[in-house]
Amino acid sequence: MVIKIVEKNEEYFTIGDLIEDIKKSQRVDQAGAIYSFEGIVRGSEEDLTVDKLTLTLPDKEKGLAEIEAIAESAKVKHGVFEISVIHYIGEFYTGDQLFLVVVLGPHRGETLDALVEVVERVKHEIEFKKEEISNKGTKVIMAGG
Repeated sequence: MVIKIVEKNEEYFTIGDLIEDIKKSQRVDQAGAIYSFEGIVRGSEEDLTVDKLTLTLPDKEKGLAEIEAIAESAKVKHGVFEISVIHYIGEFYTGDQLFLVVVLGPHRGETLDALVEVVERVKHEIEFKKEEISNKGTKVIMAGG
């Protein structure tokens, strides 16, 4: 299980890296499902074109502890075996990955439920600050946005 908040260009992980790592779990023989999520920078929506997104976190250690707690809570609640999370901070452009989650579980239902819970809780509960620079100017989006 890997849980990290990573400065862009400091380390690089792919969904494939996380899946390969999670398959090394001692519980893989009991598993029947792996679900993954890769959140990327959206470049446009309706009449908005994003040029750049800057993602920061005021307290990286606190944010990491909170993500670890979310993953552990989802693991226990849904009865899954492993959850890995990588969240990047820094400056990003269209298509760049921001957020990776991989869950290993016994069956597809609870494994998918755990994935969805981790994605939604991290998005809404961790104090990330997004600064979106677009053709409409600069917009600041706090946790939950």
